[in-house]
Amino acid sequence: MKLYILSRSESLYSTKSLVAAAEAKGWEVRVIDYLECTMEIMKDELKIIYHGEELEKPDAIIPRIGASRTFFGTAIVRHFEMMGVFSVAGSLAIKRSRDKLRSLQILSNRGVDMPKTVFAANKADPNDVIKLIGGTPLVLKILEGTQGVGVVLAETKKAAKSVLDAFNGMSVNLLVQEFIEEAGGADIRAIVVDGEVVGAMKRQGAEGDFRSNLHQGGKATLYKLSRKEKSTATAAAKAMGLGVCGVDMIPSKRGPLVMEINSSPGLEGIEKATGIDIAGKIMDYIEKHVTPQETTSSRKRGSRDNIGA
Repeated sequence: MKLYILSRSESLYSTKSLVAAAEAKGWEVRVIDYLECTMEIMKDELKIIYHGEELEKPDAIIPRIGASRTFFGTAIVRHFEMMGVFSVAGSLAIKRSRDKLRSLQILSNRGVDMPKTVFAANKADPNDVIKLIGGTPLVLKILEGTQGVGVVLAETKKAAKSVLDAFNGMSVNLLVQEFIEEAGGADIRAIVVDGEVVGAMKRQGAEGDFRSNLHQGGKATLYKLSRKEKSTATAAAKAMGLGVCGVDMIPSKRGPLVMEINSSPGLEGIEKATGIDIAGKIMDYIEKHVTPQETTSSRKRGSRDNIGA
């Protein structure tokens, strides 16, 4: 099996874990910095040039595309897909998951529960937005934010109006969501591989911080999902068309609510919190769906990009 991991750095924990898991199976694995790739497109012929040489066609790829590099990164993934290469996360699915508004629209359409969300143009009256969400406290999120950056809790109507006015003046796209007080600054991340939850952790925000992101000082512990939480996580992954993903949920009085779907979930927190070899589970998924050296016409598609939206 020839495997490429599309990652900016070989030293990242997730990349090293994936390399080790592939090598443990005896596979030929190579880390490719996708930003150093060049696409060559001709009639009936697609090539990828890397460091001045044409890359050999691999059997599978694992995209680890940074949020700020989504456009170029997904273009590279799409190039591999059109060459008949199996991808654990398809280019279209990655783009859908990176668009917070689009992903919530898809989840809603598929009957997956989430916090009530309002999105309006910058010219909308803040009073109308606050009324629609059900009043304060409320959470404001910049659509382009990641890892808890660009997320603000407004506890009063005055504070919410001030934040809305400030961001609207900057022409920033904002989502407004209901605040789930009973969550107590905690959320749940479940890793879904090939339609099954393979590990889960509870992330607790730092003292005084309602955000649970590990990058913001949160702590992770092993967590056993309820039947409802499992079904919600797998339904969310299926709706987004992702073979491998992290599903972030928040506990509420009405059950688990999906906050976000991550197409390139970090492995360090989940592997250390659970003791589970998540990278190995991903290799098992590839092994199940790919036969080395099989022909393009007979290859099973891993990207699941035939889903609309």
